[in-house]
Amino acid sequence: MTSTSGAIHDDSGSTDSTDDDPDATEDRSDAEPTETALETAQRQLYSVADRIDIDPNVVERLAEPKRVHEVAVPVELDDGSVEVFTGYRAQHDSVRGPYKGGIRYHPEVTRDECVGLGMWMTWKCAVMDIPFGGAKGGVAVDPKSLSDDERERLTRRFTQELRDVIGPNTDIPAPDMGTDPQTMAWLMDAYSMQEGETTPGVVTGKPPSVGGSEGRDAAPGRSVAIITRRAVEYYDDGLEGTSIAVQGYGSVGANAARLLDDWGANVVAVSDVNGGVYDPDGLETRSIPSHDEEPEAVMRQDAPRTVTNDELLELDVDVLVPAAIGNVVTRENASDIQAALVVEGANGPTTSRADEILADRGIPVIPDVLANAGGVTVSYFEWLQDINRRSWSLERVNEELESEMDGAWETVREAYETHEGTWRDAAYVVALSRIADAHEARGLWP
Repeated sequence: MTSTSGAIHDDSGSTDSTDDDPDATEDRSDAEPTETALETAQRQLYSVADRIDIDPNVVERLAEPKRVHEVAVPVELDDGSVEVFTGYRAQHDSVRGPYKGGIRYHPEVTRDECVGLGMWMTWKCAVMDIPFGGAKGGVAVDPKSLSDDERERLTRRFTQELRDVIGPNTDIPAPDMGTDPQTMAWLMDAYSMQEGETTPGVVTGKPPSVGGSEGRDAAPGRSVAIITRRAVEYYDDGLEGTSIAVQGYGSVGANAARLLDDWGANVVAVSDVNGGVYDPDGLETRSIPSHDEEPEAVMRQDAPRTVTNDELLELDVDVLVPAAIGNVVTRENASDIQAALVVEGANGPTTSRADEILADRGIPVIPDVLANAGGVTVSYFEWLQDINRRSWSLERVNEELESEMDGAWETVREAYETHEGTWRDAAYVVALSRIADAHEARGLWP
């Protein structure tokens, strides 16, 4: 990718030099303080709110969740013992519609993580102009330590604990880290049994056989690919031959990589939890199993070179797609990023300080709230199908998704060109403006 007016590299030097960041040496001398998802989300909120005309009272309301539910989830294990897990459901804001957000099973699930991720869901839905608010939930558990029967019992009991606060017009969960369509089917069934009627609209990301939407699993990765293509076209001539590295070859990363490969990009590196493979001539992405297809299979593939996940982030490529976990691009490695463009596939992969460093170096970051919003967008399609009891074809889902992503890109692009700041700032300007308008229109209940 070459530099143009308003381009990816600034004119002060190459991206692999620390000269663009005068604090780079100092930054690497001690570790970046750990920042929670909530702290990052709040910092981003206040930063953008200072730049636009928005009622400060609305900002204060958005800085905290509407409510957080913390529940004990007792589960009988296969050996007859009972273990009590802690579960959360953070409901951030519903001014534009029902709460919407994933349920994750992970040992490090915390209240603040759920609140921060719920805030991001609020922004994401507003960026896409979807009539939902933001929520997030989960259980602090290692799902790999549970049998299928134990995971089913955990899901059904967790659903029962949340039954009074979720619903098709109240709060609509979806799959996230450590959960999948089967988990959502159990959740839907548990809720439906208690309600006395089949209620597919209570959750999205289900198997199509019980009201799920075609294309839902692939949607976040597809949207990352669509937005990557639009961003590359914005800064360059086109996607053909553009070199791309993808950290995280799960549902998001694999679907994005394969689609970009199909469109003519040169996907040169992919990784999973164990590390990655790198071939400057390009990888055959469809011959590499995703984590869902064959867990931890990436390192078993033939390639000229293997790389660690940290090394993959610093490869000399046109586009870097961090699609694994949060907080991987940090103050410690941001000065070593050589990519011309970063497109966030995961939620929150770039810390606030890393954002500043990359901006100072002239490396654009296309934010998660835009890039991976295909998941919530097709979840919205699924919800529409459920409440109307009509299913859509995969072709229609993909056409509608591309149309929605293109529309969101154009709106954010206009904000980027109108307001000074980064692409993340532009996305937040769009989101906060829409949310503030809704709050002002509805007013404050006495």
